[in-house]
Amino acid sequence: MKIEQIYTGCLAQGAYYISSNGEAAIIDPLREVQPYLDRAKKDHVKIKYVFETHFHADFVSGHLDLSKSTGAQIVFGPTANPEFEAIIATDGQVFKIGNITIKVLHTPGHTMESSCFLLIDENGKNHSLFSGDTLFLGDVGRPDLAQKAASMTQDQLAGLLYDSLTTKIMPLADDVIVYPAHGAGSACGKNMMKETVDTLGNQKKVNYALNQPNKEEFVKAVTDGLLPPPGYFGMNVAMNKKGYESFETVLHNGMKTLTVVEFEAAADSTEAIVLDTRNASEFSKGFIPRSINIGINGDFAPWVGALIKDVNQPILLITEIGQEEETVTRLSRVGFDHVIGHLNGGFESWKVAGKEIDTVNRITAMQFAKEVDVTTDTVVDVRKESEYRTEHVEESYNKPLDLINSWFAEMNDGKPFYIHCAGGYRSMIAASILKARGIHNFKEIEGGFKSISEAGVSKTDFICQSKLQQS
Repeated sequence: MKIEQIYTGCLAQGAYYISSNGEAAIIDPLREVQPYLDRAKKDHVKIKYVFETHFHADFVSGHLDLSKSTGAQIVFGPTANPEFEAIIATDGQVFKIGNITIKVLHTPGHTMESSCFLLIDENGKNHSLFSGDTLFLGDVGRPDLAQKAASMTQDQLAGLLYDSLTTKIMPLADDVIVYPAHGAGSACGKNMMKETVDTLGNQKKVNYALNQPNKEEFVKAVTDGLLPPPGYFGMNVAMNKKGYESFETVLHNGMKTLTVVEFEAAADSTEAIVLDTRNASEFSKGFIPRSINIGINGDFAPWVGALIKDVNQPILLITEIGQEEETVTRLSRVGFDHVIGHLNGGFESWKVAGKEIDTVNRITAMQFAKEVDVTTDTVVDVRKESEYRTEHVEESYNKPLDLINSWFAEMNDGKPFYIHCAGGYRSMIAASILKARGIHNFKEIEGGFKSISEAGVSKTDFICQSKLQQS
């Protein structure tokens, strides 16, 4: 028996490859399926099943392409109703893979079809639990995503999740290994650990949700502090449920190379967003006016989903040379399949052609420390509220990046302001969006709050509610 966790850090997502005696199964595969095909070929096994723990909201799964490529049957838990051929398992149904067995445990709560898959080894022993979004390490799945589809409130779904955990998961032995679908950084939970594998026994000790005294307290605990889900979540659910374009087709279309003239014409004649994926430092020195910067070397796909929202949005790409395919791939993982093409030669070709460029006024933290007066100057902190509450620049305003579409209009271009995040990644995204909206009278701080702290700028952990502006 072989179990391999295939973890994708930028999505904080875990897919699983399981093989035994010439057969294999994949659990919650990513959109691009070639890595699973390569593993199966290397091990000389046939992929027999593709198990889906639920209809994912934060990424587009590769179940359809993988089934088409291998003939493997797609398996969902009870109550799932996909618009393609699949096995809708019953609670407790078992599936054989070589010498091992996968048992379906229906665990509604995160979504109604949510299920965990219990692996029973060659000796008949419960070995591991592939817990999907039902049970994370340190947390449980958020119960607010399926309210409309289930015609239930988040409290009612949380109650179902409590029942699922207490009747299906908690009775399992402490030595059962837990393999969750997500880890820290995913928007599918709020308190996930950085580890990606643990024993159920340890989770019974350390997971706050598993240590609530009763259902009422559990519901309060898991629903407290939930932030609104990213706007693209519902669209990804629909794609996973209804079907989608083949990844190979999406990649082929997105890899179209455009000259400067063609790129400019496409930008002028379509409603495409120009997405620049270079790092913040390079972007600040020069970029195509009104382009949006979301660096590929960060939480790229989730931020694209959170800020662009509409997966049908046409996109024109600016990337570092050689990163075109990786960028199209990452966009496809969250359902953004409409990449028109990328600029041949990257931004440098635009610059060499003598086209108009824009820049961001980026300053060092030391320069910020020398010139800022926190009692009179406006300082905008685009980190999450929880980060701001821990510590922030004295008298600064908290305007989280994911809410920028609701607060950018408040920024009066007549009064200069400063903007920062934790390390410079998010503040450059914000800077590009502000500039695209015609707001230019600001300075972005390189290195973010980390560098600001080292520069000795006055800080506080006191919460002034008037500064927590998240309208």
